[in-house]
Amino acid sequence: MKHWRIEDVAWDRFVAGQADPAIVPLVKAAAMVERNGIDYAIYLHNVFRDDPDFGGAVDTWALEEVQHGDTLGRWAMLADPSWDYAAAFARFRAGYHIPLDAETSVRGSRTGELIARCMVEIGTSSYYTALGEATGEPVLKEICRLIAADELRHFKLFYDHMRRWLARERIGLLRRLRIAAGRIGESEDDELAYAWHCANEPAGLPYARPRCAAAYMGRAMSFYRFHHIERSMGMVFKAVGLPPRGWLSGASARLAWRLVRHRQRRFARQTS
Repeated sequence: MKHWRIEDVAWDRFVAGQADPAIVPLVKAAAMVERNGIDYAIYLHNVFRDDPDFGGAVDTWALEEVQHGDTLGRWAMLADPSWDYAAAFARFRAGYHIPLDAETSVRGSRTGELIARCMVEIGTSSYYTALGEATGEPVLKEICRLIAADELRHFKLFYDHMRRWLARERIGLLRRLRIAAGRIGESEDDELAYAWHCANEPAGLPYARPRCAAAYMGRAMSFYRFHHIERSMGMVFKAVGLPPRGWLSGASARLAWRLVRHRQRRFARQTS
């Protein structure tokens, strides 16, 4: 059962003048990715086809992801009445696909798959927290709070099942670290870049991943603050089996924060 419904959002509190023009395009792109949760559920069902406990949890997870997309899409249409969420998502679906026929994880193991899913939930929870803190528009602030809380629960879901599978597969710490780092690095892959393209660029403009990735990442990273990175790093450490607090986590957070600021400036220069 979903923890909230779209109808629970106080849509009548929307204030058009407080919708930040820098945030609206990011919400549009996020709606594309979130709405695509059903495809990821199909993929996960294939990979975990003999794990009915996890399969049931995935179905609820996918419904919540789709609701995130529909909620963000509805808000974006309030902020930009000229935007067509359904048309943008249809365009995204037509051009972006994940391997629905895969029978084994692209991460090499089921534990690795669940570590990768943990990384996604860490990223989305911190991202919506950052957007929610940055926006002055009350409805988007409420939406971001609801979605960030969902993503935190989703992290726990995947983490708990990951621990169960780790007890069976026993993959080592270095391999877990490589999987986590690899999934974090995929934040600049085609999914987010293509979502930006479909949500924000005219249909006649050919897709170019470097341009779209720079446009999305340069804007998205500008809303992060150190405490978002620090909290995320603790969760990353927990997911791979390291102490979530301590000197190593703190040093890693400071390094990651410098990297985020550097990349944000680099992407901003590419789009200026």
